[in-house]
Amino acid sequence: MARVVKKFGGTSVADLDRIRAIATKVKAAVDAGDQVVVVVSAMSGVTNKLVGYVQDASPLYDLREYDAVVAAGEQVTAGLTAIVLQEMGVDARSWLGWQLPVHTTDAHGLARIEDIDTELLEERLNQGQVAVIAGFQGIGPDNRITTLGRGGSDTTAVAFAAALKADRCDIYTDVDGVYTTDPRIVSQARKLDYITYEEMLEMASLGAKVLQTRSVELAMRYRVPLQVLSSFSDEPGTMVVDEEDIVEQAEISGIAYSSDEAKITIEHVPDRPGVSAAIFGPLADANINVDMIVQNVGPEGDSTDVTFTVPRIDMDRSVKVIKGLEDELGYRAVKFDDHVVKVSVIGVGMRSHAGIASKMFATLADKGINIQVISTSEIKVSVLIADEYTELAVRALHTAYKLDAA
Repeated sequence: MARVVKKFGGTSVADLDRIRAIATKVKAAVDAGDQVVVVVSAMSGVTNKLVGYVQDASPLYDLREYDAVVAAGEQVTAGLTAIVLQEMGVDARSWLGWQLPVHTTDAHGLARIEDIDTELLEERLNQGQVAVIAGFQGIGPDNRITTLGRGGSDTTAVAFAAALKADRCDIYTDVDGVYTTDPRIVSQARKLDYITYEEMLEMASLGAKVLQTRSVELAMRYRVPLQVLSSFSDEPGTMVVDEEDIVEQAEISGIAYSSDEAKITIEHVPDRPGVSAAIFGPLADANINVDMIVQNVGPEGDSTDVTFTVPRIDMDRSVKVIKGLEDELGYRAVKFDDHVVKVSVIGVGMRSHAGIASKMFATLADKGINIQVISTSEIKVSVLIADEYTELAVRALHTAYKLDAA
């Protein structure tokens, strides 16, 4: 007997036929003797519709009431899933975030889980009952419903798997696993049998939409074995595990790209102590996340050009902040460009393999692709390039690192 958390996303529960299909998978696990917790998202498109209602009601809406409205989508799915399971002869009941309860911070719209009371849930699981939990939601210290942000149902599932010490957390999506890159760009992309938490975290943060970043962080912290698989087939998916659980790690596991990037360059900034703090402090105060940073000292040695990237949606706000610092910084000009993309090669194997970065740079040079910014970490090398070269770069790198399917 295993204790398993099964999370089903919006496309997996898009209508009653699909809910019946996922209920069949749940019943099979129950019949095999497993204790099963089901976490569900809202039906596909429902959350967007509810958000639209809120925005139409008031452009300056109360976030507490926003949470009350958008959390309703998961409530409907949980109830319907429990009803379908009961119809199949499975003892099941639905649970909302406030009923367990799932205690969160008071950051409405983007709350974080702080604690889960599992006493009653443990009792019901030991009695053989299936718990169908509405994902994406909890209850804040103000006793109001909270939501966890987009993709929050993944976080709910991992949090319950950790709290219940589950043997595994299965994340069912509309894809059958994690691929070496986006199959829509590279037809030769391969599904990975295993990937490490660190690699998955990098991929999630760089635009791969398979798992929400916070859910991977949580799984890594509590060492929750994750499996990403399709709700539309019975094929095994990709296991997200510790590095030591993989017998032989390839030097590169995948190529990721993020189109949500904008580049800002501040030209001819006086090269003196404290200038970086004067630039990036106000950006942080404005809640703008800065990613890649490069600094080039001018030929005279008394000035520097500072280039950095921000989320594309924050470009205009960032430029406004920087222009407000013109008198203080004394720079010559500020330039910005949102026609850029960040492309990254990712793999824990690069810790023990030399030449990963040089191969990346040489491959892009052979294709005539100019690198604008470079950043690295222990398991990742990222470059910023013009967005018109996205597909060419991803395909070339995928081939260069021998990731193409045979």
